[in-house]
Order: sequence, then structure tokens, then C-alpha cells
Amino acid sequence: MWRDALLVAGKDLRIEARSRVGAQQVAPFAVVVLIIFAFAFDADHTLMRSASAGLFWVAVLFAGVLTVQRSFALEAPDGLRDGLRLSGMDPAGIFLGKAAAVAGQLLVLEVVLAGGIAFLYSASLRGAGLLVLSAVLATVGLSAAGTVYGIVAAGLGVRETLLPLLLLPVVAPVLLAASKVWSDTLSGAPGAWGWLRILVIFAVVYIAAGVLAFGALLEES
Repeated sequence: MWRDALLVAGKDLRIEARSRVGAQQVAPFAVVVLIIFAFAFDADHTLMRSASAGLFWVAVLFAGVLTVQRSFALEAPDGLRDGLRLSGMDPAGIFLGKAAAVAGQLLVLEVVLAGGIAFLYSASLRGAGLLVLSAVLATVGLSAAGTVYGIVAAGLGVRETLLPLLLLPVVAPVLLAASKVWSDTLSGAPGAWGWLRILVIFAVVYIAAGVLAFGALLEES
């Protein structure tokens, strides 16, 4: 399973590195989202700083949907998904590999977006350790859920329109908890660790669901 996961993750990441879709399309789109909100809140610097955590995760969500769609679009032409299905790889390994590739791309993007909120919103990135830990946990949950619903939408052939509708309600608790961790950490308020436990729970649940269900979903896609 782990060998197959590494093979799939390496394949997806190499394709993205060569195509540069993430760097040339997804990342600029996410940064533009932050810039638009920065101009909208330009007259109220206090509001900008207080809203920076939520806006950060909104940008990550938009980028995450695009990244998941791109992940499954790679196998759409020429029956490549059939080849993946018939390859003999462990379905759980395929799930973990695709989720890891999505998570890796999002984590790189989040570094860029964190610099964006520090520059555009004058947010002080205090508690860096807690911010990084919550970002990793939230990204794992978002990537795992996105991979599960990505294969569902790909099987129906309407991933561009159906995926956001399926994914948003499922990842809403993850985004809420991550936003609260970042908001409490940036403002110095207590309570971040309670929300962090929620992120751990959802990450474990979504990974377990993907490992158990991805094989059947892949067969139906």
C-alpha cells in the first residue's frame, strides 16, 4: 500500500511540476482572492486583521477544489483511469497517493498565502508552530475528503460542477476549526487547542473513510 501510494503521489507531483498548472493558475487565483478582499477592507485595518484567518482558509478552499479537480482530470483522457484501475495497485495506496499529492501542493500554496496575509493584512504570524500544525491537519482533512468526493464526481462525469457541491458541506467543519485555530492564535486568545483536536478527529475520519471506500468508488468511476 505504501509503495503504491509513493508511486501515485510521485506521478501526480511530477506531472504538476512539468505542467506548472499550480504555479501559473491555481496559486495566482488564490492570491487574487486575498488581494480582492484586501481592497474591499482597505478602509478598516482592524477588520482586515481580524478577518485574515478566515480569508486565508477561503482562499485555500478555492485552490483546493481546483487542485482536486486537476488531480482527477489527469486520468480522464484516453482511458487512463481504466489503466489505473487495472494496474493491480492497492486502492488504498492509490487514495493515499493522490491525497498526499493534493496535500503537498496545498501546503506549498499555504506558505505563499501566509506571506500574503502578513503583507496585505498586516497580520502578525505569532505562534508559528501552532499555525503550521493546524495547517497540516486541516490540509490532510481537506485533501482526503477532496480525493474521496473527487473520484465520485469523476465517475459521474460532471466533476467541474458537482465536486464543489459535494465537497463544501463535508469540509466546512475542517475550515471552521482551522479558521478558529488561526484566529485565536493570531489574536493571542485561548481555545486554539480545543479546535486543534477537532482537526485531528476529522483528518482521521476522512483518511479512514478514503482507505475503506476508495476501491469501490474507483470501480464505479
